[in-house]
Amino acid sequence: MKSLIRIVLLSLVLVVVALASALTAMRFAIHGTEVTVPKFVGVTLGEAERLAGNTGLSVVIERQYYSADVPEGRVMMQVPAAGTKVRRGYQVRVAQSLGPQRVTVPDVLGESGRAAQLNLERRGLDVGSVAYMDMPGIPADQVVAQSPPANASGISMPKIDLLVTTAAPTATYVMPSFTGQPLGSVSRTLQDAGFHVGNVVMIATPPVAEGSVAPPSPGTPAQESPPSGTAAPPATLTTAPAPAQPNPASIVVSQNPPPGQKVNAVATVNFEVRGEAEG
Repeated sequence: MKSLIRIVLLSLVLVVVALASALTAMRFAIHGTEVTVPKFVGVTLGEAERLAGNTGLSVVIERQYYSADVPEGRVMMQVPAAGTKVRRGYQVRVAQSLGPQRVTVPDVLGESGRAAQLNLERRGLDVGSVAYMDMPGIPADQVVAQSPPANASGISMPKIDLLVTTAAPTATYVMPSFTGQPLGSVSRTLQDAGFHVGNVVMIATPPVAEGSVAPPSPGTPAQESPPSGTAAPPATLTTAPAPAQPNPASIVVSQNPPPGQKVNAVATVNFEVRGEAEG
């Protein structure tokens, strides 16, 4: 019994030793890949890249600022700060000095967005954020505000933010059905809504063959049939008169654009009508 207890205790000791060894090895492995970030502030970009390479890090320029105190080309700020422990291969972000401001901010108000961008780039400046706004009475794609303003001094970054006009969105509508309605009321409805009435075509009544049996008009005696055995006169087509101009009482039978189609507010609607016409 005592030997069994001794074996169990020995096994527990061995397990604890194994876990402690594993944790120690893991800690050394983790800390073995960590490096200390060197100080990049005040050195040139080339020197910062050399220091970073020696410690297994890399450097990327994230911002550029004008500075009257830090010489041009040197690092002004860094993230993370010097002395920070990071993993090998970490990317350190730095801000580089452009030296004192020597560029005059141009006046790009009234220029198109593209022209303003070219104007700024020729002077060594960049376009920052661009906002767009619909401004009634001002043409689209025109710069109406800039920040910093023209001839500004003491700016921190070589980027100019712009406010550019944009075209107003065109309203769209779903074309309703006008079939069966009088042309006059349809025209007023469309014109009040800003639409235009286009071509209106009067559909002609099909010609009736002479000698064919047609329902008599009210109050008209029915025509007698020819005697049996007598040849009926040959049927001839009566040419229908050319369609006259439609009037407001004409009834819409078709339309283009058709019902349900999306159209803008200046669409033109064409109709085919049938009914009374101006003689």
